[in-house]
Amino acid sequence: MKNFKLNREDVVFTFIDIQDKLLKAMYNKEEIVKNATVLSNVAKIIEAESLFTVQYPKGLGYTNEEIKKPLEEKEEFGKLSFNICDDEEILKEIKRLNKKQFVVCGMESHICVLQSVRSLLENGYEVFLVEDAIGSRTEKNSKNGIEQLREMGAVITNTESVLFDLAGVAGTDEFKTLQKLII
Repeated sequence: MKNFKLNREDVVFTFIDIQDKLLKAMYNKEEIVKNATVLSNVAKIIEAESLFTVQYPKGLGYTNEEIKKPLEEKEEFGKLSFNICDDEEILKEIKRLNKKQFVVCGMESHICVLQSVRSLLENGYEVFLVEDAIGSRTEKNSKNGIEQLREMGAVITNTESVLFDLAGVAGTDEFKTLQKLII
């Protein structure tokens, strides 16, 4: 049976190509920024590993400032390949992190996210695709990418499910801090 439970000790929050120049073209740009920002804050609060990639940074720039701010000390990996695993430096970082679960958000659902998640799954990683923190230029393409990844074995989830799964229990100071991100 596929694992549907996140383990905070084994998770990497993965932000794929959420760059302002690309965001302008996304049909759901506000939702992507809002939810990816929540996810970056969750990663900071629970002290989870994170990975930021940017497509052709020379021309498209770097990760959206609002999303990157909670984890501003984290390196951003520039890439030309659509699949993050096809980039030698990113693959080296994935192996260095030595985690087995990837919480993935980013752009575009049917291109870089699709190819990257497919490769992560092929390499035996568990992938939790955060549906409300990914997008494409069209809703149709985004939904198509999500459906393909569901069939390949990715767990399709959402920002709040990730937050509550990793929080585990209510009533703690950490939970109160996490809860403020969505309420």
